[in-house]
Amino acid sequence: MMMVFLVLALLAFAAAAIWLTLRSRNMQIWIGPYLRRALFGRRRSGDGPVHVYFCFADHYEPFWGKVDTETARARVARWVREYPPLALRHRDSDGRSPQHSFFYPEEEYDAQILEWLSGMCRDGHGEVEVHLHHDDDTADNLRHTLTRFKSLLHEKHGLLRRDPDTGEIVYCFIHGNWALDNSRPDGRWCGVDNEISVLVETGCRCDMTMPSAPSDTQTSKINSIYFAHGRPGHRKSHDHGRDASVGDWTKDGELLLVQGPLALNWQERKLGVMPHIESGEISRDAPPTLNRARLWADCGVTIRGAENHVFVKVHTHGAEDGTTEMLMNGGFERLWTSIENLYRDRPGYALHYVTAWEMYRKINALCHGLRG
Repeated sequence: MMMVFLVLALLAFAAAAIWLTLRSRNMQIWIGPYLRRALFGRRRSGDGPVHVYFCFADHYEPFWGKVDTETARARVARWVREYPPLALRHRDSDGRSPQHSFFYPEEEYDAQILEWLSGMCRDGHGEVEVHLHHDDDTADNLRHTLTRFKSLLHEKHGLLRRDPDTGEIVYCFIHGNWALDNSRPDGRWCGVDNEISVLVETGCRCDMTMPSAPSDTQTSKINSIYFAHGRPGHRKSHDHGRDASVGDWTKDGELLLVQGPLALNWQERKLGVMPHIESGEISRDAPPTLNRARLWADCGVTIRGAENHVFVKVHTHGAEDGTTEMLMNGGFERLWTSIENLYRDRPGYALHYVTAWEMYRKINALCHGLRG
């Protein structure tokens, strides 16, 4: 009897320890969907090779650390000087060099910096999209902020683009501090319930904020491309949504969300025991590796009915000094070499370097049945 009691006590202790570990990393939000997906993942459909679309989404914040303008501009000047020759040494299956998506924060606007980035984009190295940090905001002020900023980027710097049918300036978006749709439980770093509706109203066509693990803003929906609809008076409406599929597209008021990979990395364990959370973050403390690059595509971020088209969106804070140093001194080389070895040079695969907007357009095309 005593032995049974001890076994039960040990099991209870182990269960409590596991639960506390999950809670400490907010994994209780997404571990259930992750395990279900791992056990009952989507089957591949479609003929031909597996097409892997790689997008590097950069929360590009030159004023990170509240530095002065001179320091911020020096950070960007280094990118302008060093990034192009690195990128031009690499090619995807179409012969195209890597593309960088600079999600630039509205609150850090600097005309000189945007001109430099615009020049890099004109030279074929990527595109600039919209990033925003805000707190205790209102829907009306947010609407005004986004409308003003997208107009400034387009009209002064030749960035973004106009919808060919409506003439509206349209953009991709990443929310600062991960707090999309006021998703933090304490309401900080946003303040706007039903923010998704404001984004749709102001011309946002695609959000790329997720994943945010281990933040408590993380959604229970993971490794997905899906449509979310804002709900008046509600926050975190993107916690669930309608999966994108061939033959279907957004309905009125819906926003397309493209998530990056979220998984458990058992080959890189903490203290040799606990797996690292793989969220697609590239930083000084999380440099790219071949194993990580393999995990990103294995997460299977696709649309239903076209599972042989896999979308890999990783993210960085590239203007931070430590991350810049890592990327420019071997990080980019390891990143691109790894994914080229895996998906360009591997039989049955094709690699495509794309910007955030190009990824959106490809998803749009597949949902409309256009596979070319």
